[in-house]
Amino acid sequence: MTHSRSFDLVALDMAGTTVDEGGLVYEVLSQTVVAAVGRPLPAELLGMWKGTSKHEAIAGLLDALDAPADSEAVDTVFEDFRARLITAYRETSPKPVAGVPEALRALRAQGVKVALQTGYSADIADAILVGLGWTVGAGDDDTVDALVTSDLVAASRPAPYLIFRCMEATGVTDVRRVLVAGDTPNDVLAGYNAGVGFVVGVLSGSFGEDVLSKSPLTHLLPSLATVGELM
Repeated sequence: MTHSRSFDLVALDMAGTTVDEGGLVYEVLSQTVVAAVGRPLPAELLGMWKGTSKHEAIAGLLDALDAPADSEAVDTVFEDFRARLITAYRETSPKPVAGVPEALRALRAQGVKVALQTGYSADIADAILVGLGWTVGAGDDDTVDALVTSDLVAASRPAPYLIFRCMEATGVTDVRRVLVAGDTPNDVLAGYNAGVGFVVGVLSGSFGEDVLSKSPLTHLLPSLATVGELM
């Protein structure tokens, strides 16, 4: 069977990859954890958890800082984080990474399915999409075909489950014809662990080329704006 394009689905991270929020999520996450434990959060420790489920990140950070990390303690800190982040997004509306809306439209016009997959829970992701004016659906006027959030899977990145759920949601069955893109090593590892044909790191978010180039990539791009060139 011949194909006119190289992939049928792009499964894309949100913050730092499709959404330019200026690092707000990790700033708020750090503030929340510091408020909970009463001492500084080392930047390198926070970096280890970038790209993962924020609930899992809070559990890992509390544990690493020798703070109570039982389910009740984690849930309490997560609820504080969620409230702070939604308030922050209302005060500072997120915007798309430059060139990304045009790239997504071009991909969908070529028949490529576009899914967002994120370490956010659904309520946070929905708040971001509302702020962007983006919609999810199969219509020509919609921005993306599917949204998969961390609360829908058994484990977030670097596990591959977010990507598999994107495939389910869009009806794509050949993992080799999937492109995964993200701005953190955990994003990239999830794509690698899923066995996708295209594992793309982007330099528009949390990490530079010095870090991402050490991850198991097939491509490294300045941003997602040029992803169409890989077709």
